[in-house]
Amino acid sequence: MNLGVEVVGNTLSLLDEGCTIPFISRYRKERTGALDEVQIAAINDEYERLKEIAKRKETVVKTITDLQKMTPELQQRIDNCWDATELEDIYLPYKPRRRTRAQIAREQGLEPLAQLILLQREADVERAARPFLVGDVSDVATALKGAQDIIAETISEDERSRQQLRGSYRRTAIITSKVVKAKADSDEAAKYSDYFDWSEPLRRCQGHRLLAMRRGEAEGILRLSIDPIDDQECIDRLQRQWVRSNNACGRLVAEAAEDCYKRLLKPSIETEFNNLSKEKADDEAISVFAENLRQLLLGAPLGQKRVMGIDPGFRTGCKVVCLDAQGNLLHHEAIFPHPPVNRRMQAMVHVQQMLSDYHIEAIAIGNGTASRETRAFIEDIIPTTPTPPTKPTIPVFVVSEDGASVYSASKVARDEFPDEDVTVRGAVSIARRLMDPLAELVKIDPKSIGVGQYQHDVDQAKLKRQLDQTVESCVNQVGVDLNTASSHLLQYVSGLGPTLAKNIVDYRRENGPFASRAQLKKVPRLGPAAFQQCAGFLRIHGAKNPLDNSAVHPESYAIVEQMAHDQGCTVKDLIEQKELRARVDINMYKTKDVGLPTLTDIMHELEKPGRDPREHIEEFEFDSRVQSIDDLEVGMVLPGIVTNITNFGAFVDIGVHQDGLVHISQMANRRIAHPTDVVKLHQHVSVKVIEVDHRRNRISLSIKQV
Repeated sequence: MNLGVEVVGNTLSLLDEGCTIPFISRYRKERTGALDEVQIAAINDEYERLKEIAKRKETVVKTITDLQKMTPELQQRIDNCWDATELEDIYLPYKPRRRTRAQIAREQGLEPLAQLILLQREADVERAARPFLVGDVSDVATALKGAQDIIAETISEDERSRQQLRGSYRRTAIITSKVVKAKADSDEAAKYSDYFDWSEPLRRCQGHRLLAMRRGEAEGILRLSIDPIDDQECIDRLQRQWVRSNNACGRLVAEAAEDCYKRLLKPSIETEFNNLSKEKADDEAISVFAENLRQLLLGAPLGQKRVMGIDPGFRTGCKVVCLDAQGNLLHHEAIFPHPPVNRRMQAMVHVQQMLSDYHIEAIAIGNGTASRETRAFIEDIIPTTPTPPTKPTIPVFVVSEDGASVYSASKVARDEFPDEDVTVRGAVSIARRLMDPLAELVKIDPKSIGVGQYQHDVDQAKLKRQLDQTVESCVNQVGVDLNTASSHLLQYVSGLGPTLAKNIVDYRRENGPFASRAQLKKVPRLGPAAFQQCAGFLRIHGAKNPLDNSAVHPESYAIVEQMAHDQGCTVKDLIEQKELRARVDINMYKTKDVGLPTLTDIMHELEKPGRDPREHIEEFEFDSRVQSIDDLEVGMVLPGIVTNITNFGAFVDIGVHQDGLVHISQMANRRIAHPTDVVKLHQHVSVKVIEVDHRRNRISLSIKQV
């Protein structure tokens, strides 16, 4: 990993002590050489992989030892091996196996004959086979066939043979996709039409294409295969390795090698490469999903404002909720401004009344069905709502509904609003997402938020681990208000988890708001270790000690107090007065445990204590000319919002209920490695319509042509 031994050793020690990745990255820079979260996570992942291999080695050694086949040389090879594939190759000849053709031949006593043939010295192989005609072995042909089965299995378990074929697959393997003819004309097959007759080198196959083909295979629409470019060349190589003479024995070995390739080796290596390519594609998809999730969670918050949330709809009406600045539900009702009910005037009166009664400062509208119509309806109302001359027009925001229905039916939502139905909970979620996307989205399973591709096709355990790590990273990067955060948000704070998060909320309910971070030590079961991990990421607005509302860790308070003392001022003065901070020489405060990285972080934090790293929110409006895919014309330039990013491009909402794709080739007039080099999630972009496929409901867009 190109890291120093001491740095890796210190990082592993911190992980073994129970420190979280955000804590190590933020508060232990001296010990890790200022590694970031990505590097620390990579060390942790590699450490876990090596531990798994070590555990597997124990099984391998025990099995071979129990068979009384362990030798010092074999033991040394196993000890020195840290590659999972190589370890399995070493183990293969000793592995307990099901009853194969070779195993049956061994039970018939044909192993010595197989060894004799492999030596390839017998001139008369049939005469050599006659002594083995006992029991079920009735004739020479049967004896020779059984011996060949043993030889084929011996070749298939040989490390050199396997590595040789792996080399061929790495260099030349072709992945081929064919449509299952019976399904070719079905509607569900249409989305896979690109792969009805597709082949390309496996090493060049992009992860998203592989996952698309595998999904088509799982649905019974496609048939996939992975083959080397030339089977005969692979057989020839195998035969050159094993055939050493041109006599009858040599010919039998050549036949056994061909049988081994077709029946044993090729299917085994194909499965191996199938799994390896799937694992690589999974890793790519999970990485993209995690980055999208990070961007979504770190989306710009509106902040503590009084918000009206609207979950739009036609037949069922629009569910409207009014929240206070802390996100508490004040009022809810349904309005019916659209067809088929069409109570537009009544709905206008009700909305105007709510805007006035609850002093609404912003409006959040879900981006689902009837979103455009509802926004137009609201914008007809706002100018007629009486407001003081100094008060600006109420801003209107369209908010992603992805996952809102999942939240509204979840236990978290039922616990928050036990007396309200799912439509009210969904509208509350939409409003709260505008106020603070991070605090609201942590309540939803990340897979339901709609920013990944093929999330149901990838390794679910690996996906969950990566997404949980991403959520934890984002929560700790932003910091959490100790006195307003829900238990669901608190559980992602470094060192807490569900139990301690609930205990904090219960303590807050019984004893009132926290006055200081030190008060956390009174929370049941929150011991010194948990306090050390979590304290720096929790904020207390208006605390007596201003450092309690910063990212300065309590263990460093004494350093800041000494800085203030040396400048003849208070900590509060040091935070508020730039000239006082400018006089501080941080080199004076270096110790054995506290170095320049920590001291530099402290000074940055004193400059803007408790600063939110997220950007400011911007309003957005779709082009009024387009309402559906039928309104689109090639050449149109439209405003859009990036809703999802993949390895092959970005999906953009242009307001027609079907996101368009900007392929990576249409993103910039230069070569780019990844779409994130050009766009980020929820970015406002201008796009040009370059193709509309009504049959497949696909829209192709371009950014570079605008």
